Amino acid sequence: MIELRNVTKRYGAQTVYEDFSLSLEEGKITCLLGASGCGKTTLLNMLAGLTPFEGEIVPAGLRCSYIFQQPRLVPNLTVGGNLRLVCKDEERIVGMLARVGLSEKRNAYPAELSGGQAQRVSVARAFLHPAKLFLMDEPFSSLDTALKIRLIGLFCELWREQSPTVVFVTHDAEEACMLAHRVLIFGGEGEIAADIAGGETIPRGYGEESALKRAVLGALLRE
Repeated sequence: MIELRNVTKRYGAQTVYEDFSLSLEEGKITCLLGASGCGKTTLLNMLAGLTPFEGEIVPAGLRCSYIFQQPRLVPNLTVGGNLRLVCKDEERIVGMLARVGLSEKRNAYPAELSGGQAQRVSVARAFLHPAKLFLMDEPFSSLDTALKIRLIGLFCELWREQSPTVVFVTHDAEEACMLAHRVLIFGGEGEIAADIAGGETIPRGYGEESALKRAVLGALLRE
């Protein structure tokens, strides 16, 4: 279990979280939904140790992988070079590139990749890093629907092998309903307006009608 205990976070006069507590089940995917500015990315950054806060996160100092909206690859390194930043095992790198369908791009530079290929490299990098906590900040938002569905499927396939704890920020209810074991919908001032169980089977079909989807959309409409 990962626990945020009595966390307070302010940016100047703006309070994002005040005396906020949350438990995250290990080995599950938790999705954070809510309007811009409600504190979703701040929560990821607190978990990553990238921003100071009052209170505590237990266990402290978690090693994490962070997948951003943009791939954030080092431009002057090849695909293989970017992956070697987190893993020195060439056999694992070759195997992971095969898993994400990019074996032929090992010596390519980021500028030579499509957006979808670059994001697959960022997913490969995350799974090569020895981390038990994955933080994801809208990693699929810039992709077209077909590519998004394929990449979510790939992510779930890799996730099942390692079972890291995942905290996933999105503005897309469909993404949340495809991927999450649990959906947290944030209201204003860092408050959780709805906490919805998603079930164990992932990924779910894009556009699939379900009790989860009805609950998520209903909660969003009430906000």
